[in-house]
Amino acid sequence: MATNPMQRKARNSFLLGMLVMLLISGIVIALLFMQLMNKMKEEKEELKASVNAYVLKQDVSSGQVITTDMLTIQTVNKNLVPSNATSDISVIENYALQDKEGNDIYTKYDNNNNPKLYIRKDNKEYEVKQEEETEYYYIERNNNKEYLELNTVPLVAKVTMKKNTLITTELLSKSDNVVQNDMRKQEYNMLVLPMDLTTGDYIDVRLMLPSGQDFIVIAKKEVELPNINGVDSEDTIWINLSEDEILHMSCAIYDAYRIPGSKIYVTKYTEAGMQDAATPTYPVNESASALLQSNPNILEKAMNEIKARYNRTNASSLRNDYINKEINKQGEEADTNIETNMQESITNSKNARQEYLDSLAGIVE
Repeated sequence: MATNPMQRKARNSFLLGMLVMLLISGIVIALLFMQLMNKMKEEKEELKASVNAYVLKQDVSSGQVITTDMLTIQTVNKNLVPSNATSDISVIENYALQDKEGNDIYTKYDNNNNPKLYIRKDNKEYEVKQEEETEYYYIERNNNKEYLELNTVPLVAKVTMKKNTLITTELLSKSDNVVQNDMRKQEYNMLVLPMDLTTGDYIDVRLMLPSGQDFIVIAKKEVELPNINGVDSEDTIWINLSEDEILHMSCAIYDAYRIPGSKIYVTKYTEAGMQDAATPTYPVNESASALLQSNPNILEKAMNEIKARYNRTNASSLRNDYINKEINKQGEEADTNIETNMQESITNSKNARQEYLDSLAGIVE
């Protein structure tokens, strides 16, 4: 049937409009599809780059014991956080402050916003306290003091941290290594080190005499190895020591240098989290002892521990029976040994320091 030009024009315009609309719709759908694909690709890349890390749910003060209720896990972009925040997660994941029966110890705040530790046993809540003399944890039940045996060494905040702080093990310390006012980082390069010693190991420093006597000089210290050009130092370690421990180390090194055949060396703890610190047995000489008693930098608590240690080990008798006897055998040769070995230690220290400075210069260039 014939159509007039007006009808034909209208139909063509309609068909053209439909075609344009379909074309535009196709372009829009294609753009939306591309955006969707890009979005899915970005989400996939973000998921691939995402890692789990622990953050604080509340503010924490320096020296405060960390309990697991303070922590929450969050998914974060690994490019936006320190690498050790993700590498340390297994250490923090495996941490749970509990007694040997598996009861969790948690933190609550009193009316003055002071944190206190609590534990629930037999459906009853008890405040967990700590003895100042022994540092043992206990609860008071039925008007009796009941000591708690913990399944791990408590972690303590090294510094004050705010809510949502990303947690790494560098911000935490074992409770038997809490930083005191007289704590200093000391460097030693004259100790005999275990072949497999690495940063983070816990050690004792011991003095062995030719007679076979073996004394513990300092006990359970976390060690750090200086890193030079990406390689751990072979003979130098850093450890944090209190004032009295520094003097004990100095005295032990002096004795080791004066007695040929003696050895001042390091031993590792096999399970530091489960093992208590050993009791130091090394008796210092009289002049060092006098300095320890008169030095105002030594905390009162450390002074009491020193006196108790001397009473336990009968230091004067030990010194006369073993160390002084070995020194007297050497006569004038002992002084020569001191000078030679001390100079060797100084030279080693200078060389290690120079290597470290050279490595820094290489980084700057």
